[in-house]
Amino acid sequence: MPQSQESFDEAKMKFILMMACGVLILSSIVLAEGSTQTFATSAGPVLITPLNHASTRIEAGGKVIYFDPAKPVNFAAAPKADLILITDIHGDHMDPESVAAVSKAGTEIISSGAVAKTVTTAKSLANGESTSWNDWTIAAIPAYNLTRGPEPGKLFHDQGRGNGYVLTYGGKRFYFSGDTEGVPEMRALKNIDVAFVCMNLPYTMTPEEAADAVKAFHPKIAIPYHYRGSDLSVFQKRLEGTGIEVRLLEWYPK
Repeated sequence: MPQSQESFDEAKMKFILMMACGVLILSSIVLAEGSTQTFATSAGPVLITPLNHASTRIEAGGKVIYFDPAKPVNFAAAPKADLILITDIHGDHMDPESVAAVSKAGTEIISSGAVAKTVTTAKSLANGESTSWNDWTIAAIPAYNLTRGPEPGKLFHDQGRGNGYVLTYGGKRFYFSGDTEGVPEMRALKNIDVAFVCMNLPYTMTPEEAADAVKAFHPKIAIPYHYRGSDLSVFQKRLEGTGIEVRLLEWYPK
């Protein structure tokens, strides 16, 4: 075979291999998004699955925990909850029908006091309080607006009404922000391994504000959630070079 033809065929083969590798890489990215995340702890693995918007499932030690179970998720065939955590009174967080659908005999519910007025079987946990449940420690972190509201003098989320939560299991600390801006209590968090951080206007934060708040408490891993309409690439770019791993998951399945 002439040398020129051999060089052409070699180049063609390299191009095909390069494209095939590219497809495999892209496929792995797609599979990573929206999939269950597994985190190793001294007490065994913690599996966290994004469901929709704020709704999240956690599995560890044979127990199932739900954060903010709410529509449009259909919980009819979902694993039943051992524990439900609810952050605030708005319908994308507090949905009594979904709570009932995912509950079983013995399901426990922890929420803010404002939520417990409607979900009356819930145990109230006020901002700054903590409790133990099985092998978990659960701390209620204030979640509120600093400036944003429906009109001057009003806020979408008043201080003291909503909870974020820090869950500790097997030496690992998981933070779920709830609906909040980058409040001092968030910025003062310590030793967070995985942070689930909200962003969406007009109710909570911009991606820039969320990234700046995350920089302040520097978790090992930051995962945007409750981000409908937000440009996650802005959040990701803002945290480049900080040593914080950003994971982008699909919370709005088509």
